[in-house]
Amino acid sequence: MKKIGLLVKETSENRIKDSFKSSKGLIIVKYSGVSSPDMSSLRKTLKGTGASLFVVKNTVARRAMKELGLNDLIPNVQSPCGMIFFKDEPVDTSRILCAFRKDHDKLILEGGYLVDRLLSQKDIEAMSKLPSKDILRAQVVMSLNSPITKFVIVLNQTLKKFVYCLDQIKASKEKPTN
Repeated sequence: MKKIGLLVKETSENRIKDSFKSSKGLIIVKYSGVSSPDMSSLRKTLKGTGASLFVVKNTVARRAMKELGLNDLIPNVQSPCGMIFFKDEPVDTSRILCAFRKDHDKLILEGGYLVDRLLSQKDIEAMSKLPSKDILRAQVVMSLNSPITKFVIVLNQTLKKFVYCLDQIKASKEKPTN
């Protein structure tokens, strides 16, 4: 029979692997100095975007990352750190983290991984400044709609000019000649 500590480590390692496989990526944060209630509020906020914060022992995290082939991220796992797995929108997750960091300067963004690319702290901050997916969709629709709208306006103006011209011809023919 295995010891409880070993079972906890194996379970944690398997959870990291499963979370990584079912997500688009992860962000590693250092949270030393952030209070427990603040971490709980961060967890709640992240949960609303489909992201989850997982705190695990560094040795377990390093072992799981090594097995997942994320060797470049292993140096970022030092001191108390958490792994944030996001399933839906990385922009929303990074926006929440950067907003949280404004009030809690002890939270440090170490790095991350998105689809097939490593992320630095600057990448995560830049991602937080991007517009959301809904805003980008609206901008695309507006840009596609704009030429059509302009074409309709031009056609309408041509019709107005034609009607005005006919009206002028009618008015000139109705004038009595002296």
